[in-house]
Amino acid sequence: MLAFAFSAAIAGIDAHVVRVETDSAAGTPALLIVGLPDRALNESRERVRAAIVNSGFGFPPGRLLVNLAPADMRKTGVGFDLAIALALLATDEQIADRPLHEYVACGELALDGTLRAVPGVLAMTLAAKHAGFARIMVPEANRDEAALVDGIDVYAVPTLADAVAVALGNSAKFRRTGTTVLDDSDRAASGDFADVKGQTLAKRALEIAAAGGHNVVLVGPPGCGKTMLARRVPSILPAMTTAEALDVTKV
Repeated sequence: MLAFAFSAAIAGIDAHVVRVETDSAAGTPALLIVGLPDRALNESRERVRAAIVNSGFGFPPGRLLVNLAPADMRKTGVGFDLAIALALLATDEQIADRPLHEYVACGELALDGTLRAVPGVLAMTLAAKHAGFARIMVPEANRDEAALVDGIDVYAVPTLADAVAVALGNSAKFRRTGTTVLDDSDRAASGDFADVKGQTLAKRALEIAAAGGHNVVLVGPPGCGKTMLARRVPSILPAMTTAEALDVTKV
């Protein structure tokens, strides 16, 4: 049976939604992953196998194929484990396939079925939202990072069994609505520009650079105030918008 789920791949500082397709066929038992996976992703075959069995599910028999689409994009990291496991369970009809289409699932599986944190969850959540998804499943350890994104429901699951429960509709206790709240405490406390005495030309140059969004190079002997001035530039800049704050955090 053919089934699919969704995950996300990191490319630089951005992420892209990836369709995880699985298929089973008669033949010698094997699990093959295609779609430009790296070595860590290829090794997920054994992690997923052990996690499924140790979580109380049956591992699908026969020759299994996992395709990560689009196939021309390099896939790196271990964040696809959860989506692969869920899609394989759907292939074996242990869970329904259709509910998986509503989620982007990200997370690394331990051999006992617990989910470990993965890097780049903020970028993955933003990618899921921009792709039109309203729900994302992430490891419990990545809950707060994913919840920074407003407008998408975050389901923080500690184990593969809990992720299956979410897919089956028992999701209320794992749900957290994403929201971004910025306040003055989010701004760097590095001094006030008004405290600088003298340095008239340097301050004028920094004010022009800050107002026009220009680059500036500070040159001078040690102790003349370059670092002190540079640290105080944020105090004359406007507060970041939510989108700008998320972009900086993503970096």
